[in-house]
Amino acid sequence: MEKKELLYEGKAKKVYKTADEDRFIVMFKDDATAFNGKKKGQIQRKGIMNTAITKIFFELLEEKGIPTHFIELVSDNEILVRGLEIFKIEVVMRNIAAGSISKRLGLEEGTILKKPVLEFYYKDDELGDPMINEYHIFAEELATEEELNTIKKMAFEINDILRDFLKKRGIELVDFKLEFGKDKAGRIYLADEISPDTCRFWDISSKEKLDKDRFRQDLGNVEDAYQEILSRIEK
Repeated sequence: MEKKELLYEGKAKKVYKTADEDRFIVMFKDDATAFNGKKKGQIQRKGIMNTAITKIFFELLEEKGIPTHFIELVSDNEILVRGLEIFKIEVVMRNIAAGSISKRLGLEEGTILKKPVLEFYYKDDELGDPMINEYHIFAEELATEEELNTIKKMAFEINDILRDFLKKRGIELVDFKLEFGKDKAGRIYLADEISPDTCRFWDISSKEKLDKDRFRQDLGNVEDAYQEILSRIEK
């Protein structure tokens, strides 16, 4: 499908219109940001790798009954997606303590959580995507109770599917961010991407970090980590 004018440009992706008002092309960029955009750089071939990784994960989830906005691959760094009204909620699922939860709760990084922890954040770059709860969501009418229940159910199902898939490939799914949207009929879909940009992946044996933390923490070999994830999950 032919790409039309640019609709939106974010930190890691560009979204283009197409001739179909319900279809859009998402282009993955090589740009990398961290700490709410305070740290910027580029990761060579990141756009291509994240496109391939997202395609694999979305197709896996579709096979398992999770509806996603992914339709097809357009090019090495572009996908065609269905048009959705995106909820202004970032959904974060945590299996192991790392990042902000370690700081907030004083948990040592690597602490295995007895149960997965689901968190919500308000999607607003200017506010730094603050953490919110269900009361905030309902007060601001970011989602109805029925919609939020669907989102929560899907998030836990996605966590189970991905953890099982990745464990067989020697990868620990530490935590990850999800975004959801709804179509004109009100059906909810998984949107955005699933990649080393939005997940923490650790090697099960060595605990080596295979995600954007290598960029955040100046650990080096960032491109190699992304490529390692792609190589392990390719069918």
